[in-house]
Amino acid sequence: MRRTPPIPNLPHRERASTGVPGLDDVLGGGLPTNHVYLVEGDPGSGKTTLGLHFLREGVRNDERGLYVTLSETAAELGTVAASHGWSLDGIELFELVSSEGLSPELEQSILHPSQVELGETVRGVIAAVERLQPQRVVFDSLSEMRLLAQDPLRYRRRCWRSRNSSPTTTARC
Repeated sequence: MRRTPPIPNLPHRERASTGVPGLDDVLGGGLPTNHVYLVEGDPGSGKTTLGLHFLREGVRNDERGLYVTLSETAAELGTVAASHGWSLDGIELFELVSSEGLSPELEQSILHPSQVELGETVRGVIAAVERLQPQRVVFDSLSEMRLLAQDPLRYRRRCWRSRNSSPTTTARC
């Protein structure tokens, strides 16, 4: 973990480098650990890139990282990483949408998809976190969780449950 000189009046806390030196300087050495951060922006604004920087910095520091992707396949995410000259080695991926999962044979029709998919997604993410015990997690994106929930209260409850499943440094996109 890279240390920068403390900013006056900033409480001393352990910090996780984002992997972006200028951003770490502005943040007084990185993001305070054991917190959840929401990164918001328009498509193409760099949310995924920042999340990958954050996880790659963790790998560089021998920290386990988990990238939860709800809208892109691992192959698509690999393409994004490759466009920056990066590898995803050392980063565990949890995909909601895999190329196999897009087949029409796997569609279910008895229950509304949101009734099943949100619960399955949350259980899958929690199982991955419990199995890996990552120090860093990136969740990309919450928009898909909101769509699956269909109800603001249900969405907040599921996000809260996901957040409390493990004490990790988390960046959510």
